[in-house]
Amino acid sequence: MRAQQDRALRIAAAPVLFVVGAATAGATVVAHELWWGLPLATAALVATFVAVGRGWLTRLPLAVGFVAVVVVVITTRPEGDYLISSSTPGYLLLLLALVVLIAAVVTLPRPGSARSKRGSRPDHVGGTTYDVARD
Repeated sequence: MRAQQDRALRIAAAPVLFVVGAATAGATVVAHELWWGLPLATAALVATFVAVGRGWLTRLPLAVGFVAVVVVVITTRPEGDYLISSSTPGYLLLLLALVVLIAAVVTLPRPGSARSKRGSRPDHVGGTTYDVARD
């Protein structure tokens, strides 16, 4: 029952995390030329990544939301200019988006990992050391 509630909560949180990632990227694009813009955005992303934990429905939507906004704003505007300039902060913003996406994909749980074999039972609940090692 608890596992079903956790799963439902993660499914409901995925669109919210996508929006959080998109909003973070929007704020980063606006402030990336300021001296404190990129460090603040990096700190916000790292804190959010640690808080949500790894998973298909947690860290990945956050990263996809961030990268989607960055990809949209790197295209040329109708006036012929760009929102992300060809400067060091601009390239660092693009690098940050790439690192965010790679970190989200690399930390995804592997198919058939120990967690999925055991179901939703945490390692520290029930059983002896022998039972956990036997799984």
